[in-house]
Amino acid sequence: MSNEARKPIISGNWKMNHNHFEAIQCVQKLAYLLTKDDFAAVDVTIHPPFTDLRSVQTLIDADELKFILGAQHCHEVDSGAFTGEISAMFLAKLNVSYVIVGHSERREIFGETDESIHNKIVAIQKSKMTPILCVGETLAEREAGTTYEKVLGQLRSALEKRTAEQIKSMVIAYEPIWAIGTGKTATADDAQRVVSAIREEISKISSANVASAVRLQYGGSVKASNIAEIMAQPDIDGVLVGGASLDAAEFARICQYRLKKQD
Repeated sequence: MSNEARKPIISGNWKMNHNHFEAIQCVQKLAYLLTKDDFAAVDVTIHPPFTDLRSVQTLIDADELKFILGAQHCHEVDSGAFTGEISAMFLAKLNVSYVIVGHSERREIFGETDESIHNKIVAIQKSKMTPILCVGETLAEREAGTTYEKVLGQLRSALEKRTAEQIKSMVIAYEPIWAIGTGKTATADDAQRVVSAIREEISKISSANVASAVRLQYGGSVKASNIAEIMAQPDIDGVLVGGASLDAAEFARICQYRLKKQD
């Protein structure tokens, strides 16, 4: 399957930004800037903080907007004595469709392990949502030449005991930790090489057919100025956008990357 056969997916991760009033304003601005042709060409997922989810969900439903609601995180069990945590079941009840799992900030700051990330994937899919699995290396690992060992190891752990259909339905984001929020971006060629290795590893874990169907993203200081080059790569099917997704005009330009390519 060529990348033309995989519908691009652009995901905005707002992290711990935008209260629910600001979230509503941002979505409204974004809805004004994007056209039906944009949504026909690209899936756009929005991942606000937990406190914004209900407000954004209500807005999407009431105005019949084409955005796909996503969350940034979830716990691996359905319920229990886990103060401050949110279960996948709760998110599903809010019509959340995508959940980011294994983001580098969750791994590096909050100590999430490969095992817990695998368990979260199981919980997300059990609740009939789609995981956006993040994998990536630190600057030290990159300089030590262990990028592929780190990234593919994270991938194998996450996909363990997942069926072909479960793997095929996932989104996997390569997000080099050294490029997140730093202004540094992996060159498009560098990103393509790692993403291509991820696709090849999926073919070994499952099959070539599954590998060709999985949508793979790049994340790390993505901006309107570099999106066209990133999306031109044959194995990159989308991007996971952090800071640039907080500005509706900038995020809209990212979602409209195909227009920039035609300029």
